[in-house]
Amino acid sequence: MLETYLTFSFTAFLLALSPGPDNIFVLTQSIARGARYGIAVASGLITGCILHTSVVALGFAVILRDNEWLLLLIKIFGALYLLFLAYKVNQSSDEIKLDASVVNNNSWWKLYRIGITMNLLNTKVTLFFLALLPQFVVPNSTEEWIQIYILGGIFMLVSLAVFYSIAFLGGSAARFIRSSRWFAPVMKWLQIVVFVGIAVAIFIL
Repeated sequence: MLETYLTFSFTAFLLALSPGPDNIFVLTQSIARGARYGIAVASGLITGCILHTSVVALGFAVILRDNEWLLLLIKIFGALYLLFLAYKVNQSSDEIKLDASVVNNNSWWKLYRIGITMNLLNTKVTLFFLALLPQFVVPNSTEEWIQIYILGGIFMLVSLAVFYSIAFLGGSAARFIRSSRWFAPVMKWLQIVVFVGIAVAIFIL
């Protein structure tokens, strides 16, 4: 059980660190206005994950119990979905835009609410949780829904630590990110490697 949680923690760390809409938004807001505003967005994003975790936990407990074929189907779907995300990243621009106007006149509390709204309206987050979390549920152990909540909590804690770190580093790295020609492309390909790597691991495990 502990080994499973440690493996999941490492997976969550790679996913949180891999550039995506959420941590890019945290980065741009912290660069534009300071670390505390990036922290506000990050806190809102993680708060929204509570609902997504609940949806997956309750659905997993009700639908997937005693249906191994359905669990296998979700595993295949999860791997294919991760490969699809890698493809979308590959097709997207590798430019990181720093636009201070996005947060103009917004307070810490407003940015926190923006983070929650961004997360709750993103159905891809629920799909992502559904694709990833069940892969780390240990059969014949603690109740499945409890394990899902534990995994969701781990994911949120790890992501929050990464997002806060991005926010703190954002301000000091602003000049470098604006002037660097290789930073954005490297971040783009890092995200692709993480998605493909986890997809392959799902198929193998």
